[in-house]
Amino acid sequence: MQLVELDVSRNDIPEIPESISFCKALQIADFSGNPLTRLPESFPELQNLTCLSVNDISLQSLPENIGNLYNLASLELRENLLTYLPDSLTQLRRLEELDLGNNEIYNLPESIGALLHLKDLWLDGNQLSELPQEIGNLKNLLCLDVSENRLERLPEEISGLTSLTDLVISQNLIEMIPDGIGKLKKLSILKVDQNRLTQLPEAVGDCESLTELVLTENRLLTLPKSIGKLKKLSNLNADRNKLVSLPKEIGGCCSLTVFCVRDNRLTRIPAEVSQATELHVLDVAGNRLLHLPLSLTALKLKALWLSDNQSQPLLTFQTDTDHTTGEKILTCVLLPQLPSEPTCQENLPRCGALESLVNDVPDEAWNERAVNRVSAIRFLEDERDEEDNETRTLLRRATPHPGELKNMKKTVENLRNDMNAAKGLDSNKNEVNHAIDRVTTSV
Repeated sequence: MQLVELDVSRNDIPEIPESISFCKALQIADFSGNPLTRLPESFPELQNLTCLSVNDISLQSLPENIGNLYNLASLELRENLLTYLPDSLTQLRRLEELDLGNNEIYNLPESIGALLHLKDLWLDGNQLSELPQEIGNLKNLLCLDVSENRLERLPEEISGLTSLTDLVISQNLIEMIPDGIGKLKKLSILKVDQNRLTQLPEAVGDCESLTELVLTENRLLTLPKSIGKLKKLSNLNADRNKLVSLPKEIGGCCSLTVFCVRDNRLTRIPAEVSQATELHVLDVAGNRLLHLPLSLTALKLKALWLSDNQSQPLLTFQTDTDHTTGEKILTCVLLPQLPSEPTCQENLPRCGALESLVNDVPDEAWNERAVNRVSAIRFLEDERDEEDNETRTLLRRATPHPGELKNMKKTVENLRNDMNAAKGLDSNKNEVNHAIDRVTTSV
């Protein structure tokens, strides 16, 4: 009886023997979650293999002749230590699924465009700073995930991904989306959250199949008028941007059910939003709204959020008159909204100035303060010698999980990048000295 399927995942197998190559009939193999660091050189001799999973095994490189597995349709290499891809990988012409997420890959080879049957490509959690133009050759690609990288731009050739339904580019450094995005007529999900977008191209309105658009945590000042052309859009999230206005065309999104614009700078909501008759959830908390349009009463809202402290999803509204325009409006106890405290993003110039001044303080100043500082840590023997014998408590904090540490590192790196990009820093020497005193006395 010949072995066709082998699953030895999540064991303590230290290595795969070279004799694995004798399993000529093997079609499906899963070695994930083992303490492996390499695949045997004879592995590519398994030419009947169609599905290979080697996730989370600390793999540092692939066999150079991995391309000999020419029947391979699915290759999973997630959570390893890969820094590059061998050239022969592009010989896998029947490959449909390629998962390279959470590795350390810095460059994607141009030859990636030769994988013409590829349908799903996961590159999230790597170190990519750009995508090759040839990626536009993947006409059959359905899902592309390049989130959590260092991408600053997308190639215009992305317009060639005409079969794409899911595009995830979250947590990068992207400042603009190319106009070619409008040629992706089958695109259903577009996630561009946690980037540096200052505007969306009008071409996004040509993504006629779009159902979910996530723009959270960017630098958008407004949304394009073409947004109203997205007749299938059901979920639009633009929380934590810098939106000062919304286009009246937003009412054209006739399938919109959830609309979130929390923590922006909006002073009014266009009355035309009531034309989105399927709208059930509207989140406008953390803005600067004076009132709401009376037309909202025509909607069958299940939740209307005006504040973080709101106890109920829906409030009792009163009808009033806008003394400036004379139009009928809605108001309640939470309107007008009070300006929120400056966010960390808005405080970056001051933070940058503070960091700069702290770095400019000579080492001698720190040393002098270190000599004079009073330790906040007290021992029982010391306390017995004190007349007041005050009780002091040391706090024990849990050690972060490695995954949390990785996220913390990325957060700090993003904050540092934003600090370095901040212009016109306005600093205060006295504030820095106070900050230094607080730091040194708390050590």
